[in-house]
Amino acid sequence: MTRYAILLLIFTLCFHFSCSEMETAHPLQEVLTSENPKIKRVVDSLEQHQLQIIYTQIDRKNDSVFFTDFEFQVDKNNYFYPASTVKFPVAVATLERLNEIDTLNLDSRFYIEGDSVETTFGKAISEIFAVSDNAANNRLIEFLGQDDINRRVSAKGAGPFRLAHRLSTSNADDVTTKPLVVYEDDSTTVITTSIVNSPPKPLSLKNIQKGRGFYADDSLHLEPFDFSLKNYYPIETQHNVLKRIIFPKTFIEKERFNLGEAQYEQLYSAMHTLPGELGYDAEEFYDSYVKFFMFGDSIDPMPKHIEIYNKVGYAYGTLTDCAYIKDTKNNIDFMITATILVNQDGIFNDDAYEYDEIGIPFLAQLGREIYEIELNRKR
Repeated sequence: MTRYAILLLIFTLCFHFSCSEMETAHPLQEVLTSENPKIKRVVDSLEQHQLQIIYTQIDRKNDSVFFTDFEFQVDKNNYFYPASTVKFPVAVATLERLNEIDTLNLDSRFYIEGDSVETTFGKAISEIFAVSDNAANNRLIEFLGQDDINRRVSAKGAGPFRLAHRLSTSNADDVTTKPLVVYEDDSTTVITTSIVNSPPKPLSLKNIQKGRGFYADDSLHLEPFDFSLKNYYPIETQHNVLKRIIFPKTFIEKERFNLGEAQYEQLYSAMHTLPGELGYDAEEFYDSYVKFFMFGDSIDPMPKHIEIYNKVGYAYGTLTDCAYIKDTKNNIDFMITATILVNQDGIFNDDAYEYDEIGIPFLAQLGREIYEIELNRKR
């Protein structure tokens, strides 16, 4: 069976369209049958890469916004490790919580008890998006607790989500948060109370055990790596959270996050601000450092007229990007969320993943191909 025939069968099984959508072309089918080698080498090994994609076309009529979603192999029950994409709802939940506390705002200074690093809530959110800072994310988890974050995301009806642990820290799995020392003014501090969260229950999903082995304590264990106690954030939920943030008025009130206009603007600014604009070294933290779609395979400066509001994740051989892309010169905008596994040897924790060779080039080209469709699409 040819590659095109295999893809056609997959698209027949995997796409979910309304009657009106059936009248349109299948843009992801066009993209994934591309002969570009960055696309082709992934499509030729689909099972190995566990690829999932959602692409949303955005149309407007009068004051209304309409979404047309196209999906490829999207399955909330097919597990992938979300890595740093969970920082997006952590940031949103922080903004919601600040709305509920009269004495705190984005400029409030704080530090974790026992830690010497002082920061602000606004700075932590900026660092989460600009360079995907793990420590900034973990500080906000200490502020909120896992249960509170999970409750806030669940309440909005965006789909399944489970924050079980912090990222890249020795206390990653602790269910009890550390107290924060918060400055209410220049001289007055308060210490928050530790929060005891619910211990995570093992997930029962497809591909929750991956690969043929993993390293732990400098030893190779020849058995699948178990992700059942890890964070869980399917691309369907990621995409729905992004829609609620970028276009809150298209949702009924109970499905929106409780943010004011100023908070939305601050969040948008954080989501598309480039590292250099926050003072990070431009050679190490180039424009596309955490912008995989369209530009991820280049260290050249990104064009000023293309704004990408996104959150990426990369760990355990899994690359994910959830993005709203806006071209202010050509007056187009669209959304893409995609995840791909690049772990050819099937061994986890060996730092031998094909991020730069396969994963990021694929996501960059995927973004460019969809961008070209948007440029030529009739509205």
